[in-house]
Amino acid sequence: MTRPQATLIGTSAILLWASLAALTVLSQPVPAMLLNALTFGIGGVLGMGWLVASGSLGKLRGLSWQALAFGTAGLFGYHALYFSALRLASPVEASLINYLWPLLIVLLSGLLPGERLTRGHIFGALLGFAGAALIVLTRAPSETQPGAALGLLLAFLAAITWAIYSVGSRRLAAVPTEAVAVYCLGTAVLSALLHLGFEETLWPQNSTGWISVVVLGAGPVGLAFYVWDIGVKRGDIQLLGVASYAAPLLTTFGLWLTGAVELTPMVGLAACLITLGAVIAARAGQKLRQGAVAAKEGRVA
Repeated sequence: MTRPQATLIGTSAILLWASLAALTVLSQPVPAMLLNALTFGIGGVLGMGWLVASGSLGKLRGLSWQALAFGTAGLFGYHALYFSALRLASPVEASLINYLWPLLIVLLSGLLPGERLTRGHIFGALLGFAGAALIVLTRAPSETQPGAALGLLLAFLAAITWAIYSVGSRRLAAVPTEAVAVYCLGTAVLSALLHLGFEETLWPQNSTGWISVVVLGAGPVGLAFYVWDIGVKRGDIQLLGVASYAAPLLTTFGLWLTGAVELTPMVGLAACLITLGAVIAARAGQKLRQGAVAAKEGRVA
């Protein structure tokens, strides 16, 4: 698999995550951690089924407890922090803080072996963040809620958690993507325990709700993590980080389809900023790779 192919596969996770908010709305009144347990359970079971059907179950042999702990902590920790943040703080402000994770991925990726951060990457990331901020800030007026400061702190910790998980996965490139199935099952178990301890059990009220739960588990909280793992391990992680700024744009469009938000000129401006940021970062990465190839050929000559 080539680097561009892996990057393209990783990008499909962003498209899947675009439906996360709309499907979550349709799954009401299921509480956050129960929804987490159900959807990650579905994603993990489907992943295990695929491993059995493809004869790839043996790839899970020899997985270190460190890798399993890292993967499970990343998936569970991010969602536990993010959902808690949405409960304590204004969703607008919490989402804005949470969408720092693409920027953090771009910046942290410069610390990886074989990667180098350029001004183009940084400028593109900042433009993308500006576009994401416009989308989140134009959704609804900010409201003061009890515990809002703690909620914003949790949202920031969620952003850091997902960035570290994504960049750290690159350092665990030897761990097969098949391990994500185990991460999902571990996350489902931890989420179920958290639900039993702190939430009231509420199930979907109709077929639409149940279908939404199943689709969530199969796509945004299932397949998305498998393809994201391929992208961050084998693809252009800096470009993936910048491309992730499309998530709030696509999510807003999905919510618009459900009638939850109204599209405005600000959304159009945000789309331009996000697209421009991705193009600048992509060109920066392309020039960096071309320079590396030219230098290598010069040494050979």
